[in-house]
Amino acid sequence: MKQKTNRIQPSCQFSKVAQAIALLLAVSPAFGQDSNPVSLGSVTLTGAAPVTLEAAESAPSQGNLEARSAQSTVSDYFVRNFVSPVADYTQIINATPGAYSFSPNGVGLSDNKITIRGLSDANMVVSFDGIPFNDTNGVSHHSWTFFPSQFLGGALVDRGPGTGATIGQATYGGSIDLRSRNLDAEASSSVTVSHGTWNTNLINVEHQTGQFGDDGKNTMMFNVHEMKSNGYQPYNLQDRQGFSVKFQRQIDAVSTLTVFADYMDLKSNTPSIKGISRADYNNGTYNNLLSGDPTKANFYGYNFYDVPSTFEYVGYKTQLGDGWSMDNKAYHYSYHNKQNYNGSGAPNAGSAPVAPATTGVTAYTAVDKLNAYSTYGNILRLAKETSMGTLRTGVWIEKAFSDRYQIPAIPSLNQNAWVDSPVPNFHETYTTTTLQPYVEHEFKLDEQLSVTPGLKLARYGQNFLHYQDNGGAVGTLGATATQKDIANKTIVGLTGGSPSVTNAVTYSDVLPSIDAHYKFDKNWTGYVQYAYGDQIPSTSVFDVSNALLTPAPKAIKAKAFQAGSVWVSKELTLAADIYQIKLDGAYTSSTPDQFGNVTWTLTGAQTAQGVEAEANYALGGGFSVYGNATIGSLKYDASNQPQSGMWVAGAPRDTEMLALTYDRNGWRANLSVNRIGKMFNNGASGSSTVYQAFAIDPVIVTNLFINYTDKMSGSFFKQARYQLGINNLMNKHSI
Repeated sequence: MKQKTNRIQPSCQFSKVAQAIALLLAVSPAFGQDSNPVSLGSVTLTGAAPVTLEAAESAPSQGNLEARSAQSTVSDYFVRNFVSPVADYTQIINATPGAYSFSPNGVGLSDNKITIRGLSDANMVVSFDGIPFNDTNGVSHHSWTFFPSQFLGGALVDRGPGTGATIGQATYGGSIDLRSRNLDAEASSSVTVSHGTWNTNLINVEHQTGQFGDDGKNTMMFNVHEMKSNGYQPYNLQDRQGFSVKFQRQIDAVSTLTVFADYMDLKSNTPSIKGISRADYNNGTYNNLLSGDPTKANFYGYNFYDVPSTFEYVGYKTQLGDGWSMDNKAYHYSYHNKQNYNGSGAPNAGSAPVAPATTGVTAYTAVDKLNAYSTYGNILRLAKETSMGTLRTGVWIEKAFSDRYQIPAIPSLNQNAWVDSPVPNFHETYTTTTLQPYVEHEFKLDEQLSVTPGLKLARYGQNFLHYQDNGGAVGTLGATATQKDIANKTIVGLTGGSPSVTNAVTYSDVLPSIDAHYKFDKNWTGYVQYAYGDQIPSTSVFDVSNALLTPAPKAIKAKAFQAGSVWVSKELTLAADIYQIKLDGAYTSSTPDQFGNVTWTLTGAQTAQGVEAEANYALGGGFSVYGNATIGSLKYDASNQPQSGMWVAGAPRDTEMLALTYDRNGWRANLSVNRIGKMFNNGASGSSTVYQAFAIDPVIVTNLFINYTDKMSGSFFKQARYQLGINNLMNKHSI
């Protein structure tokens, strides 16, 4: 197809842009150790006179002049224009320093985990409009539920424990606050239709009411979508429906009511094992996972998910008088992961065949799994302006009700005809109660300097009911096995003993923080911070015989020092920081004593340290260039043997991102290159862990997004927008 273009003469802006494009395309293959050069053909620049683009508007991620710790903000502009419409929030966070994630089944088509500064998703807080949400058996998160990109209007990433006012069950590794969409004053409707690789199709309908009602005090937005995909991995099918609504009412000049609700239902054929083997990789097979043969154990019909989730809150903000203000949110969210999968450690697992369902599958090769919880909470935040500065205080109260089990099962082609064993691998119900009151005072010593000490009490209580099992967790509780499935060594009959056992645990921490913020100029600030964070232990610490612990473990802590500076001008945004964080690390269990008691002790103290920076520069002519880099380490302390001085698995030596953005005359384009540096994975020798057993080479991911908006004056349709996106442009298959 021929395309008519209006050529422009080379200029200073053209020279800068050409150099930036050349740098990006050169750097993309050069970053990796095993890359081959790829030609993209010629590049023609079109348009009229150059226009300067504000650096802060075009930055994929940027620092905040008011920040008191290492923070980055991702804008709604970036989400709407340069992220796949089927993406999850991990794709958004990938634009910030020190962050990375991967999706083995394709962008937005897996349950992906984010890593920041070498610490995993299970070590940090993820919240939505300031409300933390996470699994109740451990502080982990599921990116493919709750909040797809259609529901999100950006994010704030804090790479440290935060301040005294930062709440959550895992401030240990930082926090990610996902933001809801902003509501517009003008009414609008939009329909998005997307088609992508692997028969990935999405349709999204959105309506903004604009201001309505008495004096236009009300605004509302509805969003509904459906996404279906075959996935990159064979038979790893995805089917997602979602709905969200946000309502705001400006009650009076000082009071605002906000209501948000969403519902997601995800169906998938993802098995328990989500990636390929090293043998597959060495053979050049990058997507081996499931089969279409019902006589094989890895038949996709023996692996299926159904995960509905909901999230709702009511927020009320107002001025109380005498300098006081209030922000209160009451909320509820629920997660119901009902999964059935075949294999996972049984003798007939993996690719070994099982008998076809038509003739009866008798072995307990499969697992019937449930991970469900319903969480209720309230966050009250109060602030008072005083002659000395600002006092902030509040309290977070939450209670979660959980039900979890895994039961050996006989699989069947009929998903409703699976036969569960009478005895589970484990089954437990429990409640988790969280209480976090906090107070901090920002002392404004003069127009430039403020110092903020803070203190937070973090208290968590859990009450368990463990049912007797086949030895997978708390054990038979004194019962005698009456029947076993010999082939799979699974107890399928018990007699006697206690049907269940109860226990309770309380974790309590005092977490101080102090920071100083200095205003060098109206567009240049700096900060120094020292803060404590913590993380509640996983419920798996009670998965020992009879649930006997002596004593129960404590929450792990992080002690972080950070110092940084932020500069924001019309042409340039720049933020840089240094950090050192002392981390308690992981627990190790002891051998049971003569009474069966197990002790958990901290044996994995670690230190994270490094330097990071991000900048966005407006080149002119609608172009801007963005870059970030983190150079650091996450290693075991000298007190740990035998891993003293070794790298923690999955922590990269460095991460970098370069991106070129164009925004002008309806055209928006972004070419980005992300590099994740060398890291290590652990191995095993018998029952011992071998640290740094495998070196993982640097990974390169190049993405390209191009959008064009066609305005249609006088038409029923106000505008049409066309988008093209290519993730992993260079088609890399790195480990």
